[in-house]
Parts: sequence; structure tokens; C-alpha cells
Amino acid sequence: MSVQIGLPAPRIEEWEWQFEGACRSADPELFFHPEGERGAARRRRAEAAKAFCANCPVADLCRERSLDAREPFGVWGGLSEDERSQMLTRRRRAA
Repeated sequence: MSVQIGLPAPRIEEWEWQFEGACRSADPELFFHPEGERGAARRRRAEAAKAFCANCPVADLCRERSLDAREPFGVWGGLSEDERSQMLTRRRRAA
């Protein structure tokens, strides 16, 4: 069993920023790839999700929360799974 680290406290103050997310009006499937999606289809879906994030008022906070929580799936704060993994690796190396 894996242990999640860095999750915010279970207080409304730590989560209410999500009410301002641009993604609230989007289909969640835009941000999470279906099983088996690969190649150009996956890239197009991820780019469409990132476009939503580009105009989101809480994208920076969303991005940092996803990094803190080691979010394994989806586009969060304009970063794909691979981009988050690369960013975390760079941060570990810099520390």
C-alpha cells in the first residue's frame, strides 16, 4: 500500500480554492485520459485540458497542490502526468 504525503489538511480553507477552478465547467474526461489512450489522441486531449488551465484563476495553486500530493493521473494546473514527474525530479535534484 502506498502512502500519500503532502496532502493538505481536511479543512475547507485548504480546499475551497477549487470552487474557482475553470475546470468546474468542463467535462472531467478532458483532464483524465481513458485507459489505452496513446499518441496523437492523448496529446490533443492533454493540450485541450491545458488550454482550459491557461485561463484559470487558480491554476498556480492547483499545480502546486498536485505536485505536493504527487497526483498520479490527469492534467492539473496545466501540467500533464509526465510534466509533473519531470518537475518533481528537477526539484529533488535541486534540493
